[in-house]
Amino acid sequence: MSTGRGKKRIKNVPVLYEETKKQRGVMLTNTAWSNAVIKAREKGISVSEYLERLIRADCT
Repeated sequence: MSTGRGKKRIKNVPVLYEETKKQRGVMLTNTAWSNAVIKAREKGISVSEYLERLIRADCT
């Protein structure tokens, strides 16, 4: 996935947000996961980034 801002990724240095991402675990049904994969592909982003944007948008 491209950062879309012309910035090169460097380990442990945030690019898209003010902080780095950490590995987490979530439990989803197969239907929810499949829908997330489809939506992420439509937008050309990872499922992780799709969920990040979805959650951040809901909190504003």
